[in-house]
This record gives sequence, C-alpha cells and structure tokens, in this order.
Amino acid sequence: MGISALPTSLPVRPVVGITDVKAGAEAVLSPKTVEKALSAIESSKRLAAYTAVDHYVKPEHRVIGIGSGSTVPYVVERIVQQGVEANKDRVFIPTVLALSVSGFQSKELIVESRLNLGDVDQYPVIDVTLDGADEVDRSLNCIKGGGACHLREKVLAEAAKTFILVADYRKNVEYLGTNWQPGVPIEVVPFAYAKVLSNLHNSLGSPNASLRMAVKKAGPVVSDNGNFIIDAPFDQEKMKDPYPIMAQIKMLTGVVEVGLFCHMAEAAYFGNQDGTVTIKRSDGSTTQVTP
Repeated sequence: MGISALPTSLPVRPVVGITDVKAGAEAVLSPKTVEKALSAIESSKRLAAYTAVDHYVKPEHRVIGIGSGSTVPYVVERIVQQGVEANKDRVFIPTVLALSVSGFQSKELIVESRLNLGDVDQYPVIDVTLDGADEVDRSLNCIKGGGACHLREKVLAEAAKTFILVADYRKNVEYLGTNWQPGVPIEVVPFAYAKVLSNLHNSLGSPNASLRMAVKKAGPVVSDNGNFIIDAPFDQEKMKDPYPIMAQIKMLTGVVEVGLFCHMAEAAYFGNQDGTVTIKRSDGSTTQVTP
C-alpha cells in the first residue's frame, strides 16, 4: 500500500520522547539554563557508559556489540581509551548499519574510531553487547525502539553472552511507561499495519496504538528494514510484568519485532545528577558507586 493510500481514519502521530514531552517547559528557560541542564544529562550518560565499559569490557573479549542511541558514543569513547593494543584483535558489531530514523549510525561511530567492523552474520556469538534504552524497570525489562532500531538491537542482545544497558537517570523507573509516554514500539510489515492496529485496539488493550509518523518528511517512519513502526501504550497493570503482552504482540501475524526486551539484561547502569552511578543487576541487587 502506498503512502498516499493510507486510510485517514486510522490514528497517526509523530513519536514523542522524554525530551519532547518537556519541550514546553524548556522553551521558557534561558539558553544558559537549558545548556546547563543538557550538560548535566550528558555528564550522567558519560558516567554510566564509562563505568559499564570498565566493569564489562574485559581484555579477553574479542567480539563486542555496540548499540545505538545517545549514550553509546561514550561507550565507544571509553573502549577506545583502553588503547590500540587492547582493540587491535577485537571486532565490533553495530546495531545500525545505515542511517536510521534515530539519526545515529553505530557503523560510522565504529569506523571513525578506527575499530574493526563486523556483522552478526559473521559473528553470531557476541561476548558482550552494550546498548541504551528508552526506559528500564526494576526487573531490567526495558523499552527500546524510540529510534526504530529494535529489531537489530534485539538480535545483538540475544546473540550476546552478556547484555548490558547504559542510560541516564531519567530512564530508571519502577514500571515501564512511567516517563516514556509513546508506548511500546512494534515493527510491522507495511501491508499488515492496519490489521495489527486493529488487533491492538480491539484485542490486546491498547486503544491509543498508532502508526508512527515522520517529523521531517511526509508519511510514516520507515525502519532500516523497510517496515513501519506502531507505538502502543499499555496501562500500568500490563507493564508490571511486560513479558505476557510482549509474547502476545509477537504472535500477531505481520509483527516483525516488539520493542520490549524482557529477561535479557544482566545489568543496567544509570548515571545520576550527583555524579554517582546506580547499578541494577538481574539478581535484584542494586548498588551505587562513585567512579
């Protein structure tokens, strides 16, 4: 179905992230105040990334998955700081091979850092994958897909012996959907999107599920794989244990992948405003460290 033939009766909207939700408040702040706030967030991302790399990227690791998103450049920065000798025999697998709607290219980041580039079809077993997240709950379930890359991100997470999440303090929540308002990203083949939307509205309890529309071009967002993205908000009751709804969505014909990563991460690192890093582990323990 061509873009011009999209039914006008179906709900569509642009994806709205955490910073977009706060855009109205930020608009009344002075540029200096906004700059300071952004710098604090960037500092927290760097803290989390550096600490995660120090803890989990070991000398014996030879195949490393590199995620996508705003925290990941700091992951690569820290890996590069381990030195040429440490990295010369390593291969780095990106979650993004081409320009994606997230505006960030894992492949280019690896190449520009003079690291060895590989792909998951060459290296189906990865020692460790480090990736960002849109939101992470108390059990390390997370939402990913704000940048429409969650199919490849999940492949690299599943291929990894160890999967580590890296984010700033805003992503650390009790239940998914607390701060991340757009809902669960769902990648669908284009000809099935209307059917999947109907399933979500009428059977799976997401009446506000909608096709994600592009912001700077006409028509829907198209993933690197040529598919559409649906954003499906669910109530807190379903998000307390997101695995069942993830499985139900995945079973719908036409769904390629669901942006719920359940029971996959070994640890999550959150950079805090006070310069500390909160580490949550899959065994339920939480520690706070000062790098």
